[in-house]
Amino acid sequence: MSTLPAECLVVAISSRALFDFEEENRVFEQGDDRAYMALQLQRLQQPAQPGVAHSLVRKLLAFNADGVTRVEVVILSRNDPVSGLRVFRSAGHDALPIQRGVFTRGAPPWRYLRPLGAHLFLSANIEDVRAALAAGFPAAQVYPHAPRASDAHPREVRIAFDGDAVLFSDEAERVYQTQGLHAFQDHEQRHASVPLPGGPFKPLLQALHRLQQAGSATMRIRTALVTARSAPAHERAIRTLMDWNIEVDEAMFLGGLDKGPFLREFEPDFFFDDQTRHVASAAEHVPAGHVAGGVTNPPPAAPREGTA
Repeated sequence: MSTLPAECLVVAISSRALFDFEEENRVFEQGDDRAYMALQLQRLQQPAQPGVAHSLVRKLLAFNADGVTRVEVVILSRNDPVSGLRVFRSAGHDALPIQRGVFTRGAPPWRYLRPLGAHLFLSANIEDVRAALAAGFPAAQVYPHAPRASDAHPREVRIAFDGDAVLFSDEAERVYQTQGLHAFQDHEQRHASVPLPGGPFKPLLQALHRLQQAGSATMRIRTALVTARSAPAHERAIRTLMDWNIEVDEAMFLGGLDKGPFLREFEPDFFFDDQTRHVASAAEHVPAGHVAGGVTNPPPAAPREGTA
């Protein structure tokens, strides 16, 4: 029986996050999955164009270049098994060594995250992302029309994170939302030495830290904390990371400034934030995903279909 190394970083990704299937998805959303399947089969020999998370996946898989499996990428999709043929063909065309996939033909696929031991789930389907977050898995809704990542850093996986409700819990964000900025700043200054509870993406940051510590002759990871916090609330965020024994390479305490231009300069392969306005700003410049949980996000809406 094949098993993955315990320290292996496992990324589950939907077909629309990895490849540009937006044209095909419009056919699916018209309610005719047979027409969608026929279109995918018709295009079986036509490799799909890269999607918004393609660069992230390609670079992470490069950590395995020496033959040691440090990263595993699994397709986890609402696609049907026949359409999955094109997904694997497209991955092969792009020299992405992806061997595992789960295709559910419209059924929620997130329930397979647990047997996969996934550290990250990327999907275009907001309901699947919410369900994954509720089950305790780092997950984000990709913005398929965001620009592709820059090619300027071929030997670095660059990932940027928001702080509250992403790396950290939404404890402090709840104070801000209910009592305002001054109460938030006062609360964080009084609790500066008290580490924040971990948020949904703490396990991913820890897994990336282990991957970096494992080492690679050709690849490295560069991380950034990009937060609306400013002094004096910055101290609790830094002290929390120190308590976790995790370092980030860059920290941006923007005090409410638009995050997009700063992310444009950092050039991440992906950015994660819990607030749609920040994700929308980022998605003008870089690949971005919405962490659809925490106090700033409304309860789940009625399910809507999509191939994810």
